[in-house]
Amino acid sequence: MDSTGTDPFDTSRFEASRRRLASLAYRLLGSAADAEDAVQDAFLHWQAADREQIKVPEAWLTKVVANLCLDRLRSAQSRRERTVAWLPEPLLDGDPMLGPADTFEQRDSVSLAVLTLMERLSPVERSVYVLREAFSYSHAEIAEILDITQSASQQDLHRARRRITAAHRRGDVDPASARRIVEEFLAAAASGRTERLVALLTDDAIAISDGAGLTETLLQYDTAQRIAAVARAGFTPTPAKRRLAGGTPAVHYALVNGAPAILFVLGDLVVGAVTFDIADGKIATVRGIAAPTRLARLTEAWRHHEPDPPLIPHW
Repeated sequence: MDSTGTDPFDTSRFEASRRRLASLAYRLLGSAADAEDAVQDAFLHWQAADREQIKVPEAWLTKVVANLCLDRLRSAQSRRERTVAWLPEPLLDGDPMLGPADTFEQRDSVSLAVLTLMERLSPVERSVYVLREAFSYSHAEIAEILDITQSASQQDLHRARRRITAAHRRGDVDPASARRIVEEFLAAAASGRTERLVALLTDDAIAISDGAGLTETLLQYDTAQRIAAVARAGFTPTPAKRRLAGGTPAVHYALVNGAPAILFVLGDLVVGAVTFDIADGKIATVRGIAAPTRLARLTEAWRHHEPDPPLIPHW
């Protein structure tokens, strides 16, 4: 024991699982801050437990974190928060909280598109989907983690897959093509070429914005013409926008949750992120995220990132 009464060996066993637990919690909650809270709560449970009776620490910790996240998803306060102006918290590619990412299913499960669609699932369906798709747990293991039957786990997975597949265009996008499309979108928006913007959008494209955290509901647009008009207005710099940003940001291309994105960066502070879902060579979804609370972890990662030269040095 050290001076705090903590066994360093037991602490190291927990720390060995921390990244995996944080990745699990992020997928379940869609928020890096909430995921970190869940993992810290799990550490407190770990400290208070009779660790000599825990035969497989990784399994025990997975069960604790999954159920802590379930409790949060089920809470009345959380349900209210997530129906008003909720968007998943974006993470810069390379953030360990995004792992594992070895398979297409693992990468897809952490995309902003799927994190958003998982809001339509029940908490248990969401948990089963994440444990199976992202972490490859068997239905027997999921049943043990969530205290449900194997049959219920199989049914929940079937329902979750059906609902997500029905609304999600799956498929890896060629990185070079995705970047070209986004750069064309930025150029068309900055120059006010509405027709070109419309041509870059799918017929059923949607745009969503958190209103920089200044509105109580999400701003949503669901026609190509309206999205083009909003993009043209939004990407045109004005003195008022620069005052709101705190200066004149640079505009960078980046990958966020595996998808192409444009980041507005002031010094080493990310003040806005626009992410894109690409389908069939066109843009299917545009998300604007500028609420500071949603950009805190992305900003921290950006400070240790070596970006390409900005697309626009002074916006």
